[in-house]
Amino acid sequence: MGRKGTMIEKEIKSDYLHETMTLKLYQPESFSPLYKYHICIMQDGDDYYQMGRIATLSDRLHDSEEITNTVLVGIHYQNRYDRKEKYHPSGEQNAAYIKFLVNEVVPLLDRELPTYHMGKSRALMGDSLAGTLAFMTALKYPNTFGKVIMQSPLVDEEVLDAVENAKDIYSIDIYHTIGTEETAVDTTDDGKVDFLTPNRQLKKLLQEKGACYTYHELEEGQHTWKYWQKDMKRVLTSMFGG
Repeated sequence: MGRKGTMIEKEIKSDYLHETMTLKLYQPESFSPLYKYHICIMQDGDDYYQMGRIATLSDRLHDSEEITNTVLVGIHYQNRYDRKEKYHPSGEQNAAYIKFLVNEVVPLLDRELPTYHMGKSRALMGDSLAGTLAFMTALKYPNTFGKVIMQSPLVDEEVLDAVENAKDIYSIDIYHTIGTEETAVDTTDDGKVDFLTPNRQLKKLLQEKGACYTYHELEEGQHTWKYWQKDMKRVLTSMFGG
């Protein structure tokens, strides 16, 4: 099945990252400057389009009016080392990458698209380390990003501390999943890591904090796109439901 919407590429010569970053914008078939749009900014963008099949799903959910007007924005990485530098809380380019999102990506989208110019209408989405990046960025800039979707994020002490110290966690709408089988996940640097236990700690903390929060454990779910893709419809309808 072909996509019905329109994919548009925009480039940003980033002053923060000192490289040219490509944004892939997917507009629904009914896109019109007369309407206003929610924005879903996805790290690991190419993976969401290819393995997550999110554009085709967006077409279907717009057609059935199960989601409100939403433009997808995919941003990808060069390789797994570059990805870690940008997405990991202690990555060398992490601070610069977050500034790129806030000060370069958001203004470009507000300029190019009929958006609401409000945090509540902007989501950050990511799987694994990209989910961590989405969450940490929104904690830091809750007025800019009012929604977070994190699928099987890496959770470490730095992430838990950030929640403890978050000032305005109540203004962020959070969707969080982890697979029950994610107990020995292969990582770039640290070998096999238990993702499940720290994700459950994060859940407990967010619930204690009284965050606006949706949490699902994917039964027999593993750290792969097979499981993230299966959950994609619930992700979009939960976060962008009409």
